[in-house]
Amino acid sequence: MTIFDLDWIRAQFPALRQEMNGHPVAFLDGPGGTQVSQGVIDAIANYFTTSNSNLHGAFATSVRTEALVEQARLAVSDFLGCDRDEVVFGANMTTLTFAISRSIGRELQPGDEIVVTTLDHDANVAPWLALQERGVIVRIVDIHESDCTLDMLDLEHQITERTKLVAISYASNAVGTINDVKRAVQLAHAVGAWVFVDAVHYAPHGLIDVRSLDCDFLVCSAYKFFGPHVGIFYGKREHLARLQPYKPRPAPEEVPFRWETGTQNFEGLAGVVATIEYLAELGRHVSPIVTNRRSALAAAMQAIQNHERSLSEYLIPHLLEIPGVTLYGITERSQLNWRTPTFGLRIAGYSPAEIAKILGDRGIFAWNGNFYALNLTQRLGIEKSGGLVRIGCTHYNTIEEIQRLLHTLHDVAQPSVVA
Repeated sequence: MTIFDLDWIRAQFPALRQEMNGHPVAFLDGPGGTQVSQGVIDAIANYFTTSNSNLHGAFATSVRTEALVEQARLAVSDFLGCDRDEVVFGANMTTLTFAISRSIGRELQPGDEIVVTTLDHDANVAPWLALQERGVIVRIVDIHESDCTLDMLDLEHQITERTKLVAISYASNAVGTINDVKRAVQLAHAVGAWVFVDAVHYAPHGLIDVRSLDCDFLVCSAYKFFGPHVGIFYGKREHLARLQPYKPRPAPEEVPFRWETGTQNFEGLAGVVATIEYLAELGRHVSPIVTNRRSALAAAMQAIQNHERSLSEYLIPHLLEIPGVTLYGITERSQLNWRTPTFGLRIAGYSPAEIAKILGDRGIFAWNGNFYALNLTQRLGIEKSGGLVRIGCTHYNTIEEIQRLLHTLHDVAQPSVVA
């Protein structure tokens, strides 16, 4: 039997002790960036204190920095289920995606096709649209509007013999839908196309296994899974070795160094190592029999999914009881394995910005807008009216925080109470 010790978890995150206007802060803003553990803060401070340097120096701090980079590659390889030399670091997911898309674009010809989806963050759309200047055709996969799930039949239709790459999100950062990435990979590979996965939103909510997915590329951002601002890029070794990056001269030719342009965020990498160690320690708490870091991470992510599902099971039916609420995405209890605890909603009579301000004044932090999921808000017809309010739970959130949220939204839905 596993024990999910929420008190221990919350004690690791000093930011959770904050108050706002006399209210304890409820961080329901996770999809925009999560809080970090004390271990991450300490690791970054320790790097600056003992190891701050650049690479390839014949002195102690440089040697320590090189060792840190290796530790970070090993930690991320455990996190993603790949080899250390398939891990590339960069400024953020968007920058990395533009970099690799430009390199892939070298190999494309006019009339070649790329498939993107309506559910994706624009960072996994705009870089591929930019290749239209080379004559590349970009196709967009539609959704089922009723539950904001990807139309898999349309995906099959959009993939043709001319398809060279399918760009797909693991999970929607706006409405939480988890896509059937494995099926998308099978469809793409059947015509010889590559698959580029945006796992930024999925990473804090479930275990990533790039070998099982068999995807060609995958990107995520550490600040979305309890770490600092570091972009992470996985590519199959054969692709990283063959594709030609854009880079300054002289630069290393070995994988993965050839893809890392400029000086890396070494203090951030120290935080990445600490982030993954925190998740592994959580795994050891819930499953003391784990034997290595990868299995500890698997145990942690399973426990996280179980806790977050309990939050979703409580939140969804209560949200639907609030007058004037429109909730986007999967709501059926039997389908909750296909969503993260991220909820896009609107309340009649209020703009999303107004709702977010009311929540924020009561110490409940939530986002409003389109969250760069521009294709989705346009498809739903809500872009011009302010998009969505986004409630984003993570494993450090509690039922009590959800109850505070629901109480406030009930107040908002009753103008006499708000007045």
